[in-house]
Amino acid sequence: MTVYPARPPLRFGVIADPQFADVPPSREHDRFYGRSLGKIAEAVGVFAAEGVDFVVTLGDLIDRDFVHLAPVLSLYEKLACPHIVLPGNHDFQVEADRKGAVHATLGMPAPFYSRAIGGIRFVVIDTTEIALFSSNPGEPRHDAAVRQLEQLRASGAPQAMDWNAAMSAEQVIWLAETLADAERAGERAIVFGHYPLFPLTDHSLWNAGEVASVIARSPAAIAYFCGHDHRGNYGRKGTTHFLNMHGMVDTETQNAFAIVTVGDDRIEIEGFGRQVSRTLRL
Repeated sequence: MTVYPARPPLRFGVIADPQFADVPPSREHDRFYGRSLGKIAEAVGVFAAEGVDFVVTLGDLIDRDFVHLAPVLSLYEKLACPHIVLPGNHDFQVEADRKGAVHATLGMPAPFYSRAIGGIRFVVIDTTEIALFSSNPGEPRHDAAVRQLEQLRASGAPQAMDWNAAMSAEQVIWLAETLADAERAGERAIVFGHYPLFPLTDHSLWNAGEVASVIARSPAAIAYFCGHDHRGNYGRKGTTHFLNMHGMVDTETQNAFAIVTVGDDRIEIEGFGRQVSRTLRL
């Protein structure tokens, strides 16, 4: 068993699925897109007051249209700490010629990468890599997405939905190697993605089982955080905690975000608004 050195607790803020857009609400789905700027501002204010080490937004910053990204991203400029952000499916509901600019606009150094903060390896994966929405018809990745979705539908998989996506084999190999590097370095690892991996639902990544197994097999991987399914969820596979955070855009007045504290023997989730609080033992 790997013995990890004692370190001061690390604290970070988490937001999932603000889905801002200057459009009327969807009362059928209880989503109030225009309210999300105020909700993000509230969360950023709490994160700043609490002095978190960094903030992560788990995708779907906007609901649609590239023009909506700027007002969302400007709110994070008030943070004195780093902001890790990754795209969700709705971030690609933009003009066809802007799809290729999404990662750079979010300030990402690469579509998938890792960085060490406070002795923990944070791994950002691109769960929108192979999808109908993140590429345009005629592109190789779009053709690959069409084939994968057809195969999933034929097998009756619950996640065979066109709003879901997959990671490439190359990225899955990179993830396994990155987690192995963290183990060799004596680091714990936390993975961030947009799509749920475990438990399997109709909102899961197309190759969720494969990716969840790669993460759960790693002794270094203590947790995976995601959004996408606004209802939230939780599961444990091996010694890895899989947390699906609640969507911020839902409801007219209730917010949803969290502060996560990683200690030597536990992860504490302090939920705000609709977000559930949890204590997860390591």
